[in-house]
Amino acid sequence: MTVVLTESPADLEPTDPLDMLVVAPHPDDAELGMGGTIAKMISSGWRVGVLDLTTGEPTPHGSESLRRSETNRASEALKLTWRGNAGLENRRLLHTLETRELVASYFRVLRPKWVFAPYWQDAHPDHVAATDLIEAARFWAKLSKTEMPGDPFHPERVFYYYCIHLRLAVQPSWIVDISDHWDAKLASIEAYQSQFVTGRSTQSPTILDRLRDEASNWGRLINRRYGEPFATKEPLALTSLECIL
Repeated sequence: MTVVLTESPADLEPTDPLDMLVVAPHPDDAELGMGGTIAKMISSGWRVGVLDLTTGEPTPHGSESLRRSETNRASEALKLTWRGNAGLENRRLLHTLETRELVASYFRVLRPKWVFAPYWQDAHPDHVAATDLIEAARFWAKLSKTEMPGDPFHPERVFYYYCIHLRLAVQPSWIVDISDHWDAKLASIEAYQSQFVTGRSTQSPTILDRLRDEASNWGRLINRRYGEPFATKEPLALTSLECIL
């Protein structure tokens, strides 16, 4: 698949609703935070999309065209149903009425059942702004008597993935077993050579080594090889205790 490069959700062709939409401040945040879970759900037949809010550029070793190519490769590694870029400005991402309406419009057109946002506590201003923006856009997406494209829509849930720039001892709400999908997650991260390989130390442990160790630690906590943590502000409902590992 290729990335949909559009600043207007009104330009999108009608499509079946997504089961999950992961909203990321920059390309690679979705892969870092929950690439294994994305691959796992897609392998189960779910329709999963990623909306990158910015291009992530400029960076020391990247460029607009290179980052776009890397994002395409990462999307193919995860076999994403859809991916788009909202065209907002990297390093200057703000929650404004205009950006709120833009993201809400994506929700109305893509109609995801669940939305995933960055964890709300972070040192990166773009990540904090993104989470505030996503939460407000979820509410706005259901408004009537508006010029936003699509019909009023309210995603059932907002969940939070960890892709943070603070050394937090987080206590996640749950951990997903991604043991069978670690290779897909790793391939999606390795696609971003300009971010995680070029110009970085090759001495062990590399950044990729550390990411593997983190996934291994989360897996250890649920007696699995690899895991990914998530948070929720609202309680979860279980239809059976058999859902718990």
